[in-house]
Amino acid sequence: MKVQLYVPPGGYFAERWSKGSSMPPLGLLSIGAVLEKEGIEIEIVPADILKLSWREIEKKIGTDKPDLVGVTSTTENRFQSFKLVKLAKNAWPEAVTVMGGPHASMAAEDTLRHIDELDVIVRGEGEETVLDLCRALERRREIDGISHVAGISYRRESRVIHNRPRSPIINLDGLPFPAFHLVPFEKYNFKIEVPGHGLLPAVNIMTSRGCPFNCNFCATPVNWGRAVRVRSPQNVIREIELLMEKYDARVIFFYDDTFNVSLKRVEDICNLIMERRLPIFWRAEIRLDLMTKPLLAKMKQAGLFHVSFGLEAGSERIRNSVIDKKIKISDFHHVISWCKELEIIPNVFFIFSHPTETWEEAQETIRIIERYKNEVEASVAILHIYPGTPLERTAKEIGALPEDFSWTERHSSKIVTLPTAQGDVPLFLDRLSWSQISELLFRWSFSGGRISIRRKIPRLIANIRSGRDIQRYAVMAMVYLKLQVKKLFRRRV
Repeated sequence: MKVQLYVPPGGYFAERWSKGSSMPPLGLLSIGAVLEKEGIEIEIVPADILKLSWREIEKKIGTDKPDLVGVTSTTENRFQSFKLVKLAKNAWPEAVTVMGGPHASMAAEDTLRHIDELDVIVRGEGEETVLDLCRALERRREIDGISHVAGISYRRESRVIHNRPRSPIINLDGLPFPAFHLVPFEKYNFKIEVPGHGLLPAVNIMTSRGCPFNCNFCATPVNWGRAVRVRSPQNVIREIELLMEKYDARVIFFYDDTFNVSLKRVEDICNLIMERRLPIFWRAEIRLDLMTKPLLAKMKQAGLFHVSFGLEAGSERIRNSVIDKKIKISDFHHVISWCKELEIIPNVFFIFSHPTETWEEAQETIRIIERYKNEVEASVAILHIYPGTPLERTAKEIGALPEDFSWTERHSSKIVTLPTAQGDVPLFLDRLSWSQISELLFRWSFSGGRISIRRKIPRLIANIRSGRDIQRYAVMAMVYLKLQVKKLFRRRV
C-alpha cells in the first residue's frame, strides 16, 4: 500500500494561524506513526505549509499514483477537503479516496450522499481504523472487501453503509508518538510568546481523549466519546523529552479538551517535570470547577504560564440551563484571582447568540469582559453550528438551519456565515439582532479583543456573496461608527 494523507491548501482557517505560524496536524501524524510502524508506505502532505497549488496537488497525485488518498476535514475547511477529494479522484481514479477528521466523522451520511468522488469516511479515531482499512484493501481492492472494517462509512451503489462503531482506544500509551518527522517541521514556524522570554519554539501534544461534559455546541463528546482516556504521566514526559531533544521545544501546547480532568494526573505530570528539571514552559485548557488553587500553584511552578477555559456566557440561565455548562460564576472569579496572584495569563472563551439569549443576558457577558479587560485575554465568537451536536438539532427546530440543509451546499442564502472570521460555518442566530451582535463584538474589541478591522476589510469584500451580505456588513459598519463617535465624545467630556 502507498498512502498519502493531505491537509488542504487553506489549512484549518483558524484566525490564530493567519500570521505566519501554524501547528502540526496531530491526527494525521498519529495515524502516520501507526502506519509507518506497521510497514505501510506513508506520506503526509501538508499542502498549506508546503504552499502547494491545486494544480501541483493534482500533478503529484497523478504522478505518484497512491493506493489511498486521505484528506482531513474540519467544518471550517470542509469545502477545500471536498475539492481535494474530487481532484484526487480525477487525477488518479484508481485511488481509494478517504476523508476523516471532525467534520467527516459528524456528517458522514451527508458527505457521502453528496460527494460522489469520496469512497470512504473514517469516523472518530483514525489510527486503528485506517490501518485496518489499508490491510483490507491490500487483500482485496474492491470496496466490498471493507465491509468488516469497524468505524467506517462508505457507499455501496446508491446506499450509504455505516459499519459498526469502533471501540475507543483505551491504552493511549500503546500508540507510537505522532510522527513529526513525516512533515517539514521547521516550516510550521510554531512559536509561542512567553512573557519575559519572547517567542520560543513550541510543539503541540495531546495527552487525553474524550470529554465527560455536555455543552450543547460541542462535538467532542460525540467525536471522541464521553469516556475520558488518558496517557500516563510517564508516557507524557517521555514525549516531552523527545520533543525537546529532536525539535528544540521550549513551549508545550497541551491540546487536550480538558487537561485537568484528572487532578492527580496533572499533579503527577507537574512533579515529573520538576523532578527532571525540564526547562519548559507550557499552556493548557482547563475546566473551571475542577481547578484548585494549590494545583494551579504547582502547575505554575512546573512551567505553566497561560491557561484557557470557557465561561461562555455571563448569564447563569444561559450558561447552565441552555448550554448545559454547569459552571458557577464564583468559580470563574476565583480562578481569575488565582491567575493574577500567580502571574498566569488567563484566556477566557465567551460566545454570543445562544438559543433564547436576550439582549439583557448578553449584556451580562459583555460587562464581565469589560470588567476584566486588563486582567484576561478574552476570546469571543458568535455561536457556530457544528454537525452532530445538540445545537444542530435546535437550529433545525427553530429554522436557523433548513430541515433539508446539507453541509456540502455552498453559499446557501438561508444561512449566515462570516467566512473571514472562521471559515464557512453557519452562525446560530435567535433572539439577538445583527446590530446587537455587532455592538457586542465591537465593544469586545474596544476592551482589548483581537479584531483587526483594517486587515479584515479586503477579505470581507472578497467574501461578499449576496445582497444580504452587503446589508450585514453595512449594519456592522454603522454600529462601528456609532460606537466610535460615542467613544470620542466620552473622551472629550
